Amino acid sequence: MDAAINLNLTSAPNVVRAFGEELHFYLTGEETDGRFTQWLEITPPGVGPPLHYHTNEEEWFYVQMGTVSFYREGKWTEVGAGSRVYIPRGVVHAFKNTGDEPLHMLITTAPSGFENFMGRCAVEFAAPSGPDMGRIIEIAGEHGIHFVQD
Repeated sequence: MDAAINLNLTSAPNVVRAFGEELHFYLTGEETDGRFTQWLEITPPGVGPPLHYHTNEEEWFYVQMGTVSFYREGKWTEVGAGSRVYIPRGVVHAFKNTGDEPLHMLITTAPSGFENFMGRCAVEFAAPSGPDMGRIIEIAGEHGIHFVQD
């Protein structure tokens, strides 16, 4: 075979912390030729992103542990472990851990790039004075992620 295979079997995932969540990146754009990014997201009870949409990526979720409510098409729907949710590019969505234990979801975005957004946000969240939310909104816009009002 002529095709090269990227086997990353021994390295630990890159862990990023932002927005009160912990993301363990398993596959990034560097490893998938920009096709997709995949990570485990651990979300504490009561936490989740605000309403937003992506102009660049499609996103799909696989709930491994916990209970989560997803907002899509104007309504919230609660699901549990084993559930799968697909969010097309441009669709306003959000999720929130509605359980009393950490939520674990395997999340994939295509094309890749979400890891770069979260990495930049993690730097802001690690600042001694806390994140500058104006800067977070600016970074999001640079990555095609737009927050919306309820």
